[in-house]
Amino acid sequence: MKPVHPIFIYCAFFAWLGLSWTAPKGTTGERKPSGSATSIDSLQSSVSNLYNQFNLSGKGLSKEAFSYAMRGYNKLLAKKQISRPGYITICDFSQSSNSKRLYLLDLNTGELLMQTYVAHGKNSGAEYANRFSNRAESRQSSLGFYTTLQTYYGGHGLSLRLQGMEKGINDKALGRNIVVHGAEYIGDGRDGNYMGRSYGCPAIPDEECGKLIEVIKNGTCLFIYHPTTQYLRGSKILNG
Repeated sequence: MKPVHPIFIYCAFFAWLGLSWTAPKGTTGERKPSGSATSIDSLQSSVSNLYNQFNLSGKGLSKEAFSYAMRGYNKLLAKKQISRPGYITICDFSQSSNSKRLYLLDLNTGELLMQTYVAHGKNSGAEYANRFSNRAESRQSSLGFYTTLQTYYGGHGLSLRLQGMEKGINDKALGRNIVVHGAEYIGDGRDGNYMGRSYGCPAIPDEECGKLIEVIKNGTCLFIYHPTTQYLRGSKILNG
C-alpha cells in the first residue's frame, strides 16, 4: 500500500472537530456523532477515506469499529495521553474468535502491519464475546481504550502491561494483570468450534507475540471494541 501522508491531517481534524456522540432513538447499539449536517458529513467522509485507504473492509474490520477507534485515539492524543503516536491496535470483539480480529495499523504509512487472532476472556463468551467486566477475578475482557506500558517476562514469556484509560470500564487492568501475551491455545490449526480463551487478557498466537509487542510497547494506543450499548453510552472518551 502506498504511504498515506494526509492521515495525521485527518487525525488533527477529528480532534479539533470535537463532536459529541448521541444514540439515535430506537437504536440499541450503534451510536452516531451529533452536530451540524456539514460537520457530520465531513467527519464521515474523512473516516471513509482512511478506512478505504487501509482496505479494512476487505480485512473484516467494521467501519463502526474503526470510526470509534480513531475518535478515541484522537481524544487521547489531544490530551497528550499517548506518548508514542502513529500506531493503533484495534481488537474487534464483534467478530468471531475464529477470525483474525486484531489489527495493528501504522498511521504514518497507511500500512496494516499485522492482522491476527486475539482471545477474549473465558467468561466473556465462547465463540463470540458478549459479556465484559472491570472486576478482579471476573475472567472477562474489558472494553475500551488502553495505552501500552513496559514489557516483562512472566508465565507466558514476553508480555506487555496495559493501562486502562476509562474509569469504571477498564481502569483496573493493571491490578487484574490484563496484559498482551502469547498463548498456545489460539492460532491456526486449533481444533473445536472456537478458539481458546484467556482470563481476560488480549492474548495472541505465540509466534506473533514478540513482533506485536516490539512495535506497540511503551505508549501506543490499543482499543478493544464491541457494539454494546452500555459501553458506547458510558465511555467518556467517546462522549466527552
